[in-house]
Amino acid sequence: MAKNMSDDAELMRQIDIQLSHVWMVRTFLKHSDEAEEDEELALVHRRLYDFALALGSHLNEGDAEGYWKQANKKWRRLKAACELFIEIQPEVSNHTNFKMAAMSLQKAVSEIGHLLGKDDA
Repeated sequence: MAKNMSDDAELMRQIDIQLSHVWMVRTFLKHSDEAEEDEELALVHRRLYDFALALGSHLNEGDAEGYWKQANKKWRRLKAACELFIEIQPEVSNHTNFKMAAMSLQKAVSEIGHLLGKDDA
């Protein structure tokens, strides 16, 4: 999908909308008591932060090409963080908040992958 879009700024905006969901999950995980006790969970929220941080300056500068390049460069780590969270979530906590965070992250990461044109999203 992404390669056919003529408006790079619109693509950047659409990815950033999905990134807002990733950011909210990251914030929830970072401030959870469980993250203090679980190194894998802490790794998840740090990798989500890393993805957002890598794109932030490009967004602020309106640099759609740089945003696109960084998103593609960091894609595999974002996807891996999502997969790790989906895997460990039941062990970390079966509370509804964690279940919903897992679903939200999975959906947002899938949409980002789709926007980036990743076949394995």
